[in-house]
Amino acid sequence: MTDAAASTLDGVSEPEGKTLLSWESRSRRLVTVYLPLICFLIVLLFPFYWMAITAFKPDAELLDYKNNNPFFIQHATFENIRKLLFDTEYPRWLLTTMGVAIGSTFLSLFASVLAAYAIQRLRFRGSTYVGLAIYLAYLVPPSILFIPLATMVFQLGLFDTPAALILTYPTFLIPFCTWLLIGYFKSIPYELEECALIDGATRLQILRRITLPLAVPGLISAGIFAFTLSWNEFIYALAFIQSSEKKTVPVAILTELVTGDVYQWGALMAGSLLGSLPVAIFYSFFVEYYVSSLTGAVKE
Repeated sequence: MTDAAASTLDGVSEPEGKTLLSWESRSRRLVTVYLPLICFLIVLLFPFYWMAITAFKPDAELLDYKNNNPFFIQHATFENIRKLLFDTEYPRWLLTTMGVAIGSTFLSLFASVLAAYAIQRLRFRGSTYVGLAIYLAYLVPPSILFIPLATMVFQLGLFDTPAALILTYPTFLIPFCTWLLIGYFKSIPYELEECALIDGATRLQILRRITLPLAVPGLISAGIFAFTLSWNEFIYALAFIQSSEKKTVPVAILTELVTGDVYQWGALMAGSLLGSLPVAIFYSFFVEYYVSSLTGAVKE
């Protein structure tokens, strides 16, 4: 058998066979990977695209779909953004929301770290059931906790203040953050802490100098979760805040930009778009830590 005959299989030469396999591989990857990914991105990003084009559309173009394409902008305008920033209290709403989200996030992380470390590392009797009970508390609907929390807020004189939100948001942030950190603390080798205990270190020193530096991805993941939920929370912010200037962004853009049955769609979408940017920026800085926390990666 000659080399030419050996390089031929069923009438297809070796270079042609490689080309055919390569084409089949690309086609399979296109159908199984890229096409579903493109569909997912379209579904995921379309609301942001719609908010963006609505924020820059004039009212005449926005309300006249017969003569204007609803998916494109023909005459862009900054009037909606100018109205939102200068004719409303939106900058103050944004600062209030930022302060509430940061305050409740730090408070929740502080309590969650102590609770998760105690449950996972101290190994007291019934620690497993305590961890399960804390997670089950996250499953309690906020509407059930609303009445007792409202009573406490009124009794403490915190009604219509951002402090009411900072103190009530941890009721649904701490359970999930604690459960998340318990799982992450499990991936940290306990031998490191045993060596520190032999050397005379206290539990607080071990937590501060060994455990927390190794748990940075888990802390960032829990922080992103807490910050996002605090930023987007609606029920408590609607119930506990009445003054217009003290409202958070999710509540304010719905209650202050709707007059009767007239919806100011341009300003509404501009407020929603600007309100989503801080969370997106915050997430973009820590996306690598967030992914590593989901995989439980800890370098020994």
